[in-house]
Amino acid sequence: MINLTRLWTGQEQPADHLRYGHGKGAPATSAGRKPIVVWNITRTCNLRCVHCYSDSDRKAYSGELGLEECIGVIDDLADYGIPGLLLSGGEPMVHPHFWKLAEHARGRGLRLTLSTNGTLIDAEKAARLKELDFAYIGISLDGIGAVHDEFRRTPGSFERAVAAFRHLRGVGQKTGLRFTLTKHNASNIEEVLDFIGREEIQRVCFYHLVPSGRGGALQLLAPDESRRVLDTLLARIDRWEAEGVTREVLTVTQPADGIYLMLRQEREAPERAGETNRLLSWNGGANAGPGTGIGNIDTQGNVHADQFSQTWSLGNVRERKFSEIWQDTGSHERLALLRAQGAAITGRCGGCRFLDRCGGGFRQRAATCTGDPCGSDPACPLTDQEIGLRR
Repeated sequence: MINLTRLWTGQEQPADHLRYGHGKGAPATSAGRKPIVVWNITRTCNLRCVHCYSDSDRKAYSGELGLEECIGVIDDLADYGIPGLLLSGGEPMVHPHFWKLAEHARGRGLRLTLSTNGTLIDAEKAARLKELDFAYIGISLDGIGAVHDEFRRTPGSFERAVAAFRHLRGVGQKTGLRFTLTKHNASNIEEVLDFIGREEIQRVCFYHLVPSGRGGALQLLAPDESRRVLDTLLARIDRWEAEGVTREVLTVTQPADGIYLMLRQEREAPERAGETNRLLSWNGGANAGPGTGIGNIDTQGNVHADQFSQTWSLGNVRERKFSEIWQDTGSHERLALLRAQGAAITGRCGGCRFLDRCGGGFRQRAATCTGDPCGSDPACPLTDQEIGLRR
């Protein structure tokens, strides 16, 4: 996860201590971080989105963890001391015990966030989420109006998501917008940024598509398209800063975005580039991402390196605690590769002069697109010349 606002402007941002080693509670090294855990508590969803990595639908799925099993997972995560727990799905708010799980997690002192499509949040639920002190609520929005509804395959889902943002703002709950970048919707970026400004949304995460689940049928942005998106985001950050607005703008699942930003700074604002290089060096990109700083538990209790790596598992919480699975560094070759600081990465990424700061892009996308978990990430926005590669 690259915080563009922090790197581009130097403004202090939430989670700097985890992302860049600054502030109270910062670990000694990025590789020494305990993971933020993304937990898919149910696969059931009230929508059927075209990019869904879990291939969720409007039906019940067998084998999902029961209430007592879920409580045990929460207790283990709290005892282990993870820095944050993100409840996801499917649509997590359709889970029959959603509120019990949220209350127990907060009672155990976990920092709690929510990833939702927003369609189930009315004024009453917004107030209850605020009472539970969620760190923020992330609502997925993948376009404006009909573009979003087409993505969600459900007419009216855009207006219901907009209503959720407004209900949450009305009770003072911090909100975030989550947008998955594909060829289908990248041209809608300016309209989405205008919407973010109008609705006073405090945080926005732009996810680069990782082909998985139903999302495997969508197309990645080409490198030049990714560069245009990044330039658009940086221009909007400049505009908001000039207006006195501090807003978290992040990109996710592509650590090379930080390198692109730094190279622009070297040309346009060299006084900032050195600090950006230092922060990216500490962060390590993919070297401290999935399998280290991020982990996932799916609806069946399987543990994964991240939520997009559903085709391979490290173990199951019904058999061993998450904390034990995560600390077992000798049993999984693929996990060892993720924690090897890029040493095994081949091809274009392996020869990149920024490998130590990027970590080779997003490993699961590389594995899916090339068939090799050590292969190069095809979604890298950088040119051969920029990365120091001679052909």
